[in-house]
Amino acid sequence: MPDSTDLLVVGAGPAGAAAAAHAARRGMDVVLLDAAVFPRDKTCGDGLTPRAHSAMNALGMGEFLADRPRIRGLELNGWGARQQVAWPSSPFGEVGTAVSRMELDDAIRRFAVDHGARMVQGTKAIGVQVTGGRIESVTLACGGARSQISVQNVIVADGVRSGLGKSLGRQWHRETAYGVAARSYAFSERSDAEWMGSHLELRGPDDELLPGYGWVFPLGDGLVNVGVGALATAKRPASLALRPVLEHYARMVGDEWALTAPPERITSALLPMGGAVSGVAGANWMLIGDAAACVNPLNGEGIDYALETAEAAVAMLDTASDFSAAWPAHLRREYGAVFAAARRAAGLLTLPQTVPVLGRPGIRSATLMSTVVRVMGNLLTPEDTDVIARAWRTAGRTASRVESRPPFT
Repeated sequence: MPDSTDLLVVGAGPAGAAAAAHAARRGMDVVLLDAAVFPRDKTCGDGLTPRAHSAMNALGMGEFLADRPRIRGLELNGWGARQQVAWPSSPFGEVGTAVSRMELDDAIRRFAVDHGARMVQGTKAIGVQVTGGRIESVTLACGGARSQISVQNVIVADGVRSGLGKSLGRQWHRETAYGVAARSYAFSERSDAEWMGSHLELRGPDDELLPGYGWVFPLGDGLVNVGVGALATAKRPASLALRPVLEHYARMVGDEWALTAPPERITSALLPMGGAVSGVAGANWMLIGDAAACVNPLNGEGIDYALETAEAAVAMLDTASDFSAAWPAHLRREYGAVFAAARRAAGLLTLPQTVPVLGRPGIRSATLMSTVVRVMGNLLTPEDTDVIARAWRTAGRTASRVESRPPFT
């Protein structure tokens, strides 16, 4: 166990492992810490949009994705209609893929180690010692043993619950939309399909319409990821039992996706979304990825933001001596308007009457569904100047001004 490091990265999911890889390549002494022993599973849809695919290439892991499924876009279903919508043209390319988090996380972790990061597994960060507002050391627990590691800087990437982030003052504000989701794996004769399945009309076992969607993502190895997600707020919490909804959904798509067995390995999770957290940075520490609620409120996608915030946080190590204001400002600048608009839209979708009013006519419009895929796929960029991009940014800026708690505050 190292007793000191330039940079301690807590959490070895995509965000933390990517941060460790970027830092190690810059010549920093990096310790990458995780409470789990890898490979380990993680609740996720396993889908990588073109934006996430592009971020993996930027990290230097394009070769890892070379033999994975080449996903052309989304096959959207609902209210008796179906639209196959290719990924809209964007700077991120037009190819997505899907990789189980068991494989993806372990691969990025090993990539970080190969570039010089020191990995410590099966060890949890349980507390910090702060002097003059800066973290001087972190307390680690491994079994019954306790130890300290002295640090210069800390990047916190310990996921949606972010235990270490909470000890540093991170708060999750649930008055804006958050997600509840369940995921499973099923054997399928269509595991090499070129389209991600998405059902916008999600119904429960009693045929009640739910404020969410179902998905089937082909993994190319005989398996598909089958899952359901629903939106909620503090005022309208999701009261559905996820397991029976997922099992019902798997039966519903069984013939369409040629499922040859019932779903297995069902897990569920809560997702803070759209920057709905405060306390994301201090003098020498930053929260990234899911820990900073960098998750699209409309679909639960977060791998792209995990990889992007990892790279940005490491870059900030060279440009700022105090991250308390600089890091939240960066997150708001990069994601604030988009998240604010998406949170408003997601909040509307928690109203039961909104889903059919928008969904029934919408699913029949190829143009509208292409716009939906562009937004849900995180494919809008600040450089886009078309009408849709300008309207979305304007909606985001307006929402940020009128909200009592804008993203990352």
